Amino acid sequence: MELPRKCLWIGVAVTLGGIVGVAQFQRSGRDAESGPIVRGEGGIAINEDTVQTARETASHSTGTPNWANSPSFGSDVFTFARAIFKSGPNENQGFGRGWRLGWWVDYPDADLNFSYRLQQMTSMKVNPDGRVLKLTDSTLKDYPFLFMEHPGYMYLGDEEARALRDYLLNGGALLVIDFWSTREWDGFDAQMKRVLPGRTWVDLPLGHPVFHSVFDLSGPMRMLQVPTIQFWNSAHDPRDPESRIHRVDRGPGSDEMHVRAWLDDKRRIMAIAIHNSDISDGWEREGESDQYFHTFSERIAYPLGINLVVYLMTH
Repeated sequence: MELPRKCLWIGVAVTLGGIVGVAQFQRSGRDAESGPIVRGEGGIAINEDTVQTARETASHSTGTPNWANSPSFGSDVFTFARAIFKSGPNENQGFGRGWRLGWWVDYPDADLNFSYRLQQMTSMKVNPDGRVLKLTDSTLKDYPFLFMEHPGYMYLGDEEARALRDYLLNGGALLVIDFWSTREWDGFDAQMKRVLPGRTWVDLPLGHPVFHSVFDLSGPMRMLQVPTIQFWNSAHDPRDPESRIHRVDRGPGSDEMHVRAWLDDKRRIMAIAIHNSDISDGWEREGESDQYFHTFSERIAYPLGINLVVYLMTH
């Protein structure tokens, strides 16, 4: 697949009519006047109590595209919605020491770049601003797709766990990306068990339709792994099982990519978690390196992301 940077056009006929829509910084403390402030990438201050859209937060990479839809579409567009959640510490569950990376990783560039590519490469009409919201927001039900990033040190309050449970049981679809190692998986899984106790994750094989819904992606799975650009080993050979994709150690259990799903009682996907792959860096960082763009953004991150959205929204 050949996708020119910042000028993608592929005539994929996907009809989804009626879908309604480091440097990375540690978390700051609460500000008494302006509310709970987090420091996103680039040191950008984000107020979790007031932020509504990705468009409100300045780009920290190479800028983000803008576009407009006809007013006749109104709210009848797909909206990329990102979940806000608290991160660490949580010594009781055996993970997390101090504040860790949180929901704001790759935000807002990943959200807006991906939304643009989704509009550009399919027949979908996509909200140009995106949405950022807490799980307890009363409008959560208005967004059938929910994105969550870096949840290895996530902590959900009882009300948040209950809201996410209701969302999933009523047909909402959750996509989780960019967390690494056994430790981070265990932290995430412990919180999700509070959402729906008794549910278990199943690994999706490459023959699953999610990998072929729009773009036909081939394996093995390590061929679809996307590194974090800051740690990327540019000499990595995905054909060699001994070749490591990062120059740094991301922790035990971080080498092998997994795509895992929660299924409902009718075997439909409620949630997909992509463990040990930074798909969203392929969206966020597409303008920073020609090699990274052509190796990961163009070949893997955008095709897989589009497949995931199309499959989740039509199944």
